[in-house]
Amino acid sequence: MYVAYKIMKQNIIIALLFTAFLGILFLGGSSSPNKILQGEDAVSENSDSAVLPIVWGDIGKQLVDTGVIDADRFALLYANRGGLSEEDKRMLSGENGAIVITEENSGVLLNLFWALGLGNKNRILESGPMADPRYGGAGGFASTGGWTLARGNSMEHYSRHEFVVLTEPQQELVERVSKNIYRPCCDNSTYFPDCNHGMAMLGFLELMASQGKSEEEMYRSALTLNRYWFPDTYEAIGTYLSNRGVQMESADPKVLLGADFSSGSGYQRILSEITPPAGGSSGSCGV
Repeated sequence: MYVAYKIMKQNIIIALLFTAFLGILFLGGSSSPNKILQGEDAVSENSDSAVLPIVWGDIGKQLVDTGVIDADRFALLYANRGGLSEEDKRMLSGENGAIVITEENSGVLLNLFWALGLGNKNRILESGPMADPRYGGAGGFASTGGWTLARGNSMEHYSRHEFVVLTEPQQELVERVSKNIYRPCCDNSTYFPDCNHGMAMLGFLELMASQGKSEEEMYRSALTLNRYWFPDTYEAIGTYLSNRGVQMESADPKVLLGADFSSGSGYQRILSEITPPAGGSSGSCGV
């Protein structure tokens, strides 16, 4: 009887230790699961908007001046979608400070970051998977051939302009982080930015790295962007986590952005285990 009790007690202790280990692994080792980054480098969020911890500056003006964005085409596109807000126009034509992302402007920001990722000179575009000969050249992807808002052919601007110049440590940071960030519209990481969401995320990561942001901040901000660009996806992921006693805000952003959750196949696995949300936006891969 004593031996059986001792074995049962040992099993309980092992189970508790294993559960604690999983919690530490999944929550990124945080002693306070609901803790939110504070200060100017945090992603400040409420239910309707989030302040991204970057300064846009005159990047939009550079994109227009170089022709990566044709301002007239851009304006015409959004004229059929209710028009550009005054803040959107400032991001295209002049100096701009911090960026606030909302449901209403998330598509505009997607296109602006897409243009930045496409046009900014970076070795990820020049020697990464996009340049692999097996794909027949970088111009045939949705992120390149699908960019129809440039002056001239989009490939005339592909990795051509020095909007964001990175030091070697900053470049290595972008490469490392980009390999761990997926999007649910396909199975590739940001390091292989073959669709608009991947190319936009690459531009965003380059901008963050150039402004001295940490790896943790980059993952947290990238998750914020993905949640605005794929609202239904992350609602479903939130349900999946909740069913397992974990809140989205307490989970490690790096884990959530990985292939198990944020890739197309990872998301399909999650959908197979929950009741999917009805309707809503799935995240278009076009302008």
